[in-house]
Amino acid sequence: MSDIALRVPFRDRPLGRSLAEYRESPGAVAAFVVTLLVLLAALFASQLSPQDPYDLSKLDLMDGTLPPMSKSLAGATYALGTDEQGRDMLSAILYGLRISLTVGVVSTVIAFALGSSLGIYAAYRGGRFDSFLMRVVDLQLSFPALLIALVLLVVLGQGMGKITLALVIVHWAYFARAARGSALAERGKEYIEAARALRLSDVRIVFRHLLPNVMPSLIVIATTMVARAISTEATLSFLGIGLPITEPSLGLLISNGFRYLLSGKYWISFYPGIALVIAIIAINIMGDRLRDVLNPRLKK
Repeated sequence: MSDIALRVPFRDRPLGRSLAEYRESPGAVAAFVVTLLVLLAALFASQLSPQDPYDLSKLDLMDGTLPPMSKSLAGATYALGTDEQGRDMLSAILYGLRISLTVGVVSTVIAFALGSSLGIYAAYRGGRFDSFLMRVVDLQLSFPALLIALVLLVVLGQGMGKITLALVIVHWAYFARAARGSALAERGKEYIEAARALRLSDVRIVFRHLLPNVMPSLIVIATTMVARAISTEATLSFLGIGLPITEPSLGLLISNGFRYLLSGKYWISFYPGIALVIAIIAINIMGDRLRDVLNPRLKK
């Protein structure tokens, strides 16, 4: 016998039943639809945008700070107005949404892979490696995540790759702690002992047996961590140390329009802020309901 049956709690539940439970919540369905629309808008930003907001040859300073539903000198209608450079705000939001989601998703995927692997392996092996890893995790989590990201970006500088790296360093510890805690609960169970009796390799036991059984909690954390990464990136870009002006995210768009609020030109920062809030709330609600579907015991 080359392998043994896996104990995967959420696989024991029929997929149709899980989907039916998810559809029972109107808020969860609405959050899923909104999240899907946000992802599609970001993915097809180039096709949906009325203009390329960062092609300087297509911008006209005479169209700067036009209010919503205004017409340009060329006759084009700006549904959400323009900024000080004559950039269409609807187009800028779509492009900024794509950058924010890219940073959030990529950093979460890398942090998920790194932290989960280390946490599960530490729980399985125990000993000095487990103690050392947990001391590192405890030390990192004792500091505010935003403070760590600030320090890292002061050292690394601006750029999409650099802020993604900073978010990975900030968030991997959350996955490591959650994965270790879930793996510790599974480590002493019969199916793990049976795998050891069959003399399966540690790598196979960790990734083929332990990982599927701790996946529900990790998926929920990953979903909420995407929203946290997006909000952290927006905060850093708002402070001027995240993404450069050549890679504008929603946070940078909000920052650019902030100085115009007192002059009444609210739309430059208001609409990017609304887009950011909608994306974060939708992802969080979807992840919260997903937790209940993947593991009903967490609901209690």
